[in-house]
Amino acid sequence: MALNAVWVGFFLIAFATACVRWLLGDAGIFQQLLTAMFDGARSGFEISLGLAGIMALWLGLMRVGEKAGMVELLARIAQPLLRRLFPEVPAGHPAQGAMTLNISANLLGLDNAATPLGLTAMKELQTLNREAPGSASNAQIMFVVMNTAGLTLIPTSVIAIRQSVALQQGLTSGFNAADIFLPTLIVTFIGLLTGVLAVAIAQRLPLWQPRLLLPVLAVGSLLVAVVALLARLPAEQAARIAGTTGAVVILAIVALFLLAGLWRRINLYDAFIEGARQGFDVAVQIVPYLVAILVAIGVFRASGGMDAILGALAWVISALGLPTEFLPALPVGLMKVLSGAGARGLMIDVLQTHGVDSFVGRLASIIQGSTETTFYVLAVYFGSVGVKHMRHALACALLADAAGLIAAVFVGYAMLR
Repeated sequence: MALNAVWVGFFLIAFATACVRWLLGDAGIFQQLLTAMFDGARSGFEISLGLAGIMALWLGLMRVGEKAGMVELLARIAQPLLRRLFPEVPAGHPAQGAMTLNISANLLGLDNAATPLGLTAMKELQTLNREAPGSASNAQIMFVVMNTAGLTLIPTSVIAIRQSVALQQGLTSGFNAADIFLPTLIVTFIGLLTGVLAVAIAQRLPLWQPRLLLPVLAVGSLLVAVVALLARLPAEQAARIAGTTGAVVILAIVALFLLAGLWRRINLYDAFIEGARQGFDVAVQIVPYLVAILVAIGVFRASGGMDAILGALAWVISALGLPTEFLPALPVGLMKVLSGAGARGLMIDVLQTHGVDSFVGRLASIIQGSTETTFYVLAVYFGSVGVKHMRHALACALLADAAGLIAAVFVGYAMLR
């Protein structure tokens, strides 16, 4: 419903704005809107076509990692931490296994595997729910907020889209689509930590124990040190280091997947083909969604509506004495709370308008890769078990979203500007 209202709103506001501009003497405004519609439709198809091969590659590699047992390995590593975050869940309960597998799949960017595992975990947690009928349990709230934080080790789809748009813009040699890896990882960690701490405070969980606090502080301190170090370097050098780190880590993970698969003696080629087929199907399936949102955004931008909104925000932020270069990327974060497809379309619009390798383009990619569709996740996960009263889940999830968006801007300026 939210995306429907936003999509229709784009068209109606654009048409109303065009009527006003036409009455004021802008005779060519309706032709500009029509041209924007056709350009948006063509861009949506071209990007999806270029995305097919890249998504086939990434999902093929992810399936190799899944078959090689990397998801189960991450689950075993995360289990001691999850026992402290979910004290209501007994050791060995089926919910614990489903939750760890869901979080592990999210880390590897296996969205298609993560969602079924997440719904299974919610059903298992519902068997332990002692709240009033229709109310979420503490464990369910913590689990859903962790999912809305969107912790992903590799932002697969965002990297694939950036590569596709880069090819469209003629950027081949020297362009690194993975240069957003390190900033995205830092931002998503901040969002996740904010969400977990908010839920822990609301539920009065004893998270201040050294065995739990010290690892979190160690990781957080390391990320802060990385940002502080890169912030002191020239922008080009900092971006080059971040990009090289992302490329090295991703290639190392791929090599680890392949070595683990060889160790387990699985057929790596067949596993890759199985995942690649799924990647191709995903790219084809998003064509109508991408065309729909890019056409709507194109019309809205051509009417001057987008410029008016950004101009108003720029006036407010300038009055506060703050920089305004990040503003074109801000709508991506605001839309991501409501709709993943809408945010994806806005991100692509930023990449096409400002350039995939621009500061704003990279910042929009970081925002898209480090956040999750909060209202969608809340609706699907709680709806699957008949929970209508979310208690403090929505407030904590939105707080994590806000922290992630603010962190993305600060990290972007520190590492990419």
